[in-house]
Amino acid sequence: MSAPAALSTLTTTPGKSPGVRLSTADDVAAAFLAGYGKATRDAYGRDLRAWGAFLGSLGVEPLQAHRVHVEAFCRGCEADGVAPSTLARRLTAISGFYAYGLDEGLVDRSPVARVRRPKVSDESARPGLDRLELRSLLCAAEADGARSAALVCLLALNGLRVSEAVAAEIGELGHERGHRTLRILRKGGKIATVPLAPRTAAAVALLIGDREQGPIFATRTGRAMDRHAAWKVIRRLARSAGLTDELSPHGLRHAFVTNALEAGVPLHLVQEAASHADPRTTIRYNRRRFSLDSHATYAVAAFVAAE
Repeated sequence: MSAPAALSTLTTTPGKSPGVRLSTADDVAAAFLAGYGKATRDAYGRDLRAWGAFLGSLGVEPLQAHRVHVEAFCRGCEADGVAPSTLARRLTAISGFYAYGLDEGLVDRSPVARVRRPKVSDESARPGLDRLELRSLLCAAEADGARSAALVCLLALNGLRVSEAVAAEIGELGHERGHRTLRILRKGGKIATVPLAPRTAAAVALLIGDREQGPIFATRTGRAMDRHAAWKVIRRLARSAGLTDELSPHGLRHAFVTNALEAGVPLHLVQEAASHADPRTTIRYNRRRFSLDSHATYAVAAFVAAE
């Protein structure tokens, strides 16, 4: 390999694939990332570039790294304020990279094998929007226009990931047994058909007008809105609704889960709707709010104060 920081220039362009014989760190990274969907590929690609840049600053070849380098990388991330969940994902990406290299015989051990992973909290960082907050956001979105209304409805009332929402195509809209439906590409390449509530279906219909093909969230050039534009829309609407300006598209997915559970929807149905592989992920979204509302302090205070 000609440069120590090969991974710092790694590209994750769809359709780009390595040769049959892998010989460099970039070859291994490209082959490893090729097995994932776009969102995961992009995230892991950023993680590997960060790892490659760190090694490059030390003059260390990626395929010659040792555990001490991984440990130093972790300490540096912590010092930079990287969240434990983000660091855990970075280590997952780096570990997968070396596992692939090990299978191909390019390394004889993984430097990540015995590195302790950061502990990630079992509860979400903050409670999701409650019913009144979500109602305010929906009203602000509808007042803003069809695009904003359709976006918030799909994220908050259907629990779609932002990548799923902005990639949705008009041609994937349909009708099935009285339901207005939308076929979407889920994480991991799975295809799912989801029903649209009347409020969502109306917002989508208003947005697409008489268009019969192309992205639902089309820009002036006809291309699909990207996730960064969606993020800006949600933050602007949050400010309009008097909510925190830190609200993100993922925060609306969080709101979908917490409000579904509060509405009495069984856990397994919420898990299925949110496309969570593990029910513990679904529970984690709601644990913070539940633990606050049902905390024993209220029962003890009431018991002590009772006559």
